[in-house]
Amino acid sequence: MRKLIFILFLLTVSCKTKMAAPSGMVTHKAMVVSARSEASKIGANILARGGNAFDAMIATELALAVAYPYAGNISGGGFMVYRLNDGKTGALDYREKAPLAATRNMYLDASGKVIPGKSWFGATATAVPGTIAGIFEVHKKFGSLPFSTLIQPAIDLAQKGVIITHKQDSTIKYYKKQILKVSGSNNFFAKDIKEKDTVRFTQLANTLERIKNNGRDEFYNGTTARLLVNFVQSKGGYITMEDLQKYEAKWRDPVEFRYKKLKIISMSPPSSGGITLGQIMKMIEPYNISKYGHNQAKTIQLITEAERRAYADRNYFLGDPDFVEIPTAKLLDKSYLKSRMSGFTFKQPTLSSSVSHGNIEIVESDETTHYSIVDPFGNAVSVTTTVNGAYGSKLYCDELGIFLNNEMDDFSSKPGTPNMFGLIGAKANRIEPEKRMLSSMTPTIVEKNGKLWMVVGTPGGSTIITSVLQTILNVYEFKMSMQEAVNAPRFHHQWLPDDIKMEPGRFSKKVKEELTKLGYKINEHNSRIIGKVDAILVRRNGSLEAGADKRGDDTAAGF
Repeated sequence: MRKLIFILFLLTVSCKTKMAAPSGMVTHKAMVVSARSEASKIGANILARGGNAFDAMIATELALAVAYPYAGNISGGGFMVYRLNDGKTGALDYREKAPLAATRNMYLDASGKVIPGKSWFGATATAVPGTIAGIFEVHKKFGSLPFSTLIQPAIDLAQKGVIITHKQDSTIKYYKKQILKVSGSNNFFAKDIKEKDTVRFTQLANTLERIKNNGRDEFYNGTTARLLVNFVQSKGGYITMEDLQKYEAKWRDPVEFRYKKLKIISMSPPSSGGITLGQIMKMIEPYNISKYGHNQAKTIQLITEAERRAYADRNYFLGDPDFVEIPTAKLLDKSYLKSRMSGFTFKQPTLSSSVSHGNIEIVESDETTHYSIVDPFGNAVSVTTTVNGAYGSKLYCDELGIFLNNEMDDFSSKPGTPNMFGLIGAKANRIEPEKRMLSSMTPTIVEKNGKLWMVVGTPGGSTIITSVLQTILNVYEFKMSMQEAVNAPRFHHQWLPDDIKMEPGRFSKKVKEELTKLGYKINEHNSRIIGKVDAILVRRNGSLEAGADKRGDDTAAGF
């Protein structure tokens, strides 16, 4: 009898820990997952030619600038988290910076009120770009193939042309009125661009060719730099040659923390991603979340309450670490986080108004893009990059073939006062010359039992952190495959506004009724899509499973 009980126990344990069968693309040596098939294939081809994950990062980044102008770019910035095959980790910050001419009150009128749209549309919204500096910094430290080899596929793609997908057609139509208003009726995107058209980006190809021939300096001190500065200033913007010449990408230590048997490696400030993700995961860690069930009321309630508290801290404490002292150790301290959850009960919600720090509402643009890479050598990179809004500031420079970013809107235009999008900012993220603006981008790598286990990230503005969180939990706690974890319905809470955003029509009526009865406000109106996760899971046999989000055109490629 004892023997039978022991066998049943082993079977139960085995069932609980068994990994779900893969439902996404599986490869055995290498993989790239990005927002466009062209970019993923270009990255995978670089790996097939003997390049490493960092070579593929450069090629993928540049390909996205061509195939995905919605968020891919050479005129924006981003973050990269990496893990080498020997377990060493690091992070690169190539986030945009405020120009030297920036002032705290630059978006305020004479009466001290925020000028609508000035930090969002056109050249006045544009910060100093970091993408080109970032990829050259990556190549200098980790590149194994010649830079010309890595940039050439993007040049070829721009010359050959990109086939417009149904989703691209929809976004171009949706934003066309804004693009025309800002860029005029004669710009490249003013023409009739529709699904299945092949669009050639000749001017962007020329810009990339100059960068190929002249290197990093072309963008920051060469012909391209002068064209960019002249264009920005002719449109009333602030960027100067000195701004470009002074820009440097910065290597940083990632945020690392443990969740049960996992080690999470995520982005450090000026990204809020790693710290906020760490706070949420550590606050829910003491609870048996897998027992509550996936997307059940109790699970959603617990995660919501942890998110409420973490976002309150995020909004108050975090900013550019070169300008603001950030109490990282304290924010991730176990006893501190236990005290943050001390008022939590499953019987009722905690009101956001009762959770300090209570005067900063976060509304952040969600038009970003992410890609994940694992190479045949066991190196991994997780990269999130952006021009902030969809097509950035909507200002297109025909001579260079690029949209300018509108990253200045990610600063607090006026601490303590809402801007046109409802954002009330903190002093930690106020505008200062050469400062990097706060971000929610959360490129993340996860280890399990000391080995590479997952590479994950997403666009989505303030929902980035919670989308990454749920994707990790879906696989670890709820035993989903990588693709199932990405496909699963997502929800989001960010402290203010005090509601639970849910993807419409994807949560059961019973769960919503249970939460509503407890006193939670459900919002399915402003949350059509929450994140577009691109992830890679290393399975027990060493194979790689993709999670490519079908909410976009996201695609995996590998071998």
